[in-house]
Amino acid sequence: VQLQAFGGGLVQAGGSLRLSCAAYGGMLAINNMGWYRQAPGKQRELVALIDSAKSTNYADSVKGRFIISRDNAKNTVNLQMNNLKLEDTAVYYCYADRNFKHLPDLWGQGTQVTVSS
Repeated sequence: VQLQAFGGGLVQAGGSLRLSCAAYGGMLAINNMGWYRQAPGKQRELVALIDSAKSTNYADSVKGRFIISRDNAKNTVNLQMNNLKLEDTAVYYCYADRNFKHLPDLWGQGTQVTVSS
């Protein structure tokens, strides 16, 4: 089972980007899906999480600017990022955990988001 992330890139401050991620292969049993990010010299941090009932949780730093959504039938998760700031620059990682504890959490390959002034 893998997560494949799409999107990212270079954008000016105040602009928008959309990240997408799909889970595929094998026994998915996806529970929560979300996005983490890691800026240079910093620890990886949670950006947004959405459960199978589509309840959401956001980092305070992105509330009101980012919107997470998912399609349970397609096992995809999206992150719409608006009003991007310089401090949003990071590598963004798609994440998913599973319905069964013996199944490992999943991480995507990471996609770079760079916000320029």
